[in-house]
Amino acid sequence: MAYQKEQKLSTLPDGLLVAWYGDDFTGAAAVMEVLAFAGVPALLFLDVPTPERLARYPELRAVGVASTARAWSPDEMDAALPPAFSALLALEPEVLHYKICSTLDSSPTIGSIGRAIEIGAGLTDPQVVPVLVAAPDMKRFQVFGHLFAGLGDQVYRLDRHPVMARHPVTPMAESDVARHINAQSDRIAAALWSDSCPAPLPDTIPVVTLDSLDATSEAAAGRMIWNGRGANRFVVGSQGVEYALVRHWRDIGALEPVAPPSGAGRSDGMVVVSGSVSPTTAQQIAWSRANGFATIRFDVTQACGDARDLCDEVDRVLSESLAAIAAGHDPLIFTAEGPDDPAVARLRAVVAQAGCDMAQVNRTIGQTLGRILDRVLTQSGLRRAVISGGDTSGYATQQLGIFALSARAPTIAGASLFKAHADGPMDGLELALKGGQMGSPDYFGWIRDGGGLR
Repeated sequence: MAYQKEQKLSTLPDGLLVAWYGDDFTGAAAVMEVLAFAGVPALLFLDVPTPERLARYPELRAVGVASTARAWSPDEMDAALPPAFSALLALEPEVLHYKICSTLDSSPTIGSIGRAIEIGAGLTDPQVVPVLVAAPDMKRFQVFGHLFAGLGDQVYRLDRHPVMARHPVTPMAESDVARHINAQSDRIAAALWSDSCPAPLPDTIPVVTLDSLDATSEAAAGRMIWNGRGANRFVVGSQGVEYALVRHWRDIGALEPVAPPSGAGRSDGMVVVSGSVSPTTAQQIAWSRANGFATIRFDVTQACGDARDLCDEVDRVLSESLAAIAAGHDPLIFTAEGPDDPAVARLRAVVAQAGCDMAQVNRTIGQTLGRILDRVLTQSGLRRAVISGGDTSGYATQQLGIFALSARAPTIAGASLFKAHADGPMDGLELALKGGQMGSPDYFGWIRDGGGLR
């Protein structure tokens, strides 16, 4: 394998250390969170930044771009990823990271990790592409090539995970990371890394997956990625890549540990929109209902009907939300309470009857939730919000006129509170983006209180 021997560094090199491209907004934000709270100045853009916009932030050592690639077809990836990767490579980062979900959400036809590797490898000509999905701080573990993910107090092999095995778009039936990736490309030869990895076959892209279970194995993965970056600048994985790099940098004395920032303080009011059907989010909605939030259901079946009916539903939700705020309650607008909510089956039935494309319906739902959030914030003057759901976060955030996010206050790993950067009224908005299966039952209350570690 083409990894250099470790070189002891007293300082990190000048310029950008990492540029990353996220396949969803919550995951892309999680990378920024890892770096920023470790003391590495980082900013997440919602589109590839222009040189003029980037010049406004000369202190940056890491730059990211958020996308909705997790929901794209291979053809859509072929159109969007090459120019995006090329633009980030032009910034000359030490490492170019294609950020994927820590639970491997993907398939050969939706959000293909294999296709992304083909594109990235074609632009960087690596000797090998490292893949690090595990992130022990987030209860994501890879052991002997197989991925495990925590839920509550339990840890499950990915193909037996109560949520991921039932994912509505990309249900996980394979826990072997290399096998999962190999199934998405006939040009990739992926295997678990070892010192005795066989030589790759001609005309294939060699890919190695890295085990990570604890601090020691995480640091080893970070060392391999960092010391191998000369030959292998392109890396694929979750925010576990940044966790591993930070741990390695600290181990060699190149990055001093820093204390995380404190919370942002309790808000005078906030708004939550949720497009998640995860049971974790269902628990959070139930907690919120019992603790002062006004829970307002958005009828998602209107997203595949007449445009006027959808507008009427938006107006109803907006009216109820503003009334809740006037009464001193924080509105929580949601589409479903878990996978067994009758609303989920009702939507599938309506989509099938109308002959709609479910991916487009989900996009419409996310975009509509974003427009509702924008109108509630604008008309109420509130300055804190949460968007729940990985795909929902991408579609909804794009409706707010925001061009970047920076880290504001930590909560759990992967779901912190951010500060929005915009040229319009949303500049300075405090916004949290939460994956469906992330967070404690009181997560929305935690954000209402301003976050901060517990």
